[in-house]
Amino acid sequence: MRTIKAETITNTVEKLFKDLNYNIGDDISEALCDAQKNEESPVGKAVIAQLLENNKIAAEEEIPICQDTGMAVLFVEYGERVVIDGNFKEAIEEGVRRAYVGGYLRKSVVADPVFDRINTKDNTPAIIYTDIVEGDKIKILAGCKGFGSENMSQIKMLTPSAGIDGVKQFILDAVEYAGPNPCPPIVVGVGIGGTFEKAAQLAKKATLRPINTKNEDPRYAKLEDELIEEINKMGFGPAGLGGNTTAIGVNVETYPTHIAGMPVAVNICCHAARHKEAVI
Repeated sequence: MRTIKAETITNTVEKLFKDLNYNIGDDISEALCDAQKNEESPVGKAVIAQLLENNKIAAEEEIPICQDTGMAVLFVEYGERVVIDGNFKEAIEEGVRRAYVGGYLRKSVVADPVFDRINTKDNTPAIIYTDIVEGDKIKILAGCKGFGSENMSQIKMLTPSAGIDGVKQFILDAVEYAGPNPCPPIVVGVGIGGTFEKAAQLAKKATLRPINTKNEDPRYAKLEDELIEEINKMGFGPAGLGGNTTAIGVNVETYPTHIAGMPVAVNICCHAARHKEAVI
């Protein structure tokens, strides 16, 4: 067994959320640079240039890439031979709290979703998904999800008869419905399989996967390529001002499902698709 101090987890989470809000991922930077070269619209090129400049300033001055610093989401792989010297959940929440308060990140979480909607003033609670895995380490994949794009997400309980064509059409319809609202160029996360809630979780985790990686199954890797090609034909372009760069990434994740179902979820991110990971 290996003991990890709660303070170590707190410090790691704090650093992750500051870093991912100040520093764009290399995968995103590279994709934006490529998009700027390939964008046919002069306005689109100018928008991407502004995004790249914005990202540069954010990193240099340690200020948020976007004013919407999102709701904290963490996917944790918890080694079965790990013992926490303290409260694991509270350690994570404290890390989020310190990042958002000490890092001057916008606090966007309200305690009650319908009636009071009073701000918690420290961006907690976070959304935490935990898987127990082999080993004596803890891996934390962190992201912060702004709601301009989150509000454009969709889920549909397709039946097996819909087939791959039905899956593809639903995804494209969801992106077309979103239009310019999620601040394109976008990253599209797709979750297929599991149950209603599992598909949505898969789609969220897919948005945190580097966009320069592909699904390990060649069939789904091909689907990712087909989807981004079709999405970029829609013409929304950077900032929704027209062009051939509506998406810079499409990530598909899958999970086994019931014989009678084929759930599909689409989670959309703006170009930032902020994500960082750490292993303790």
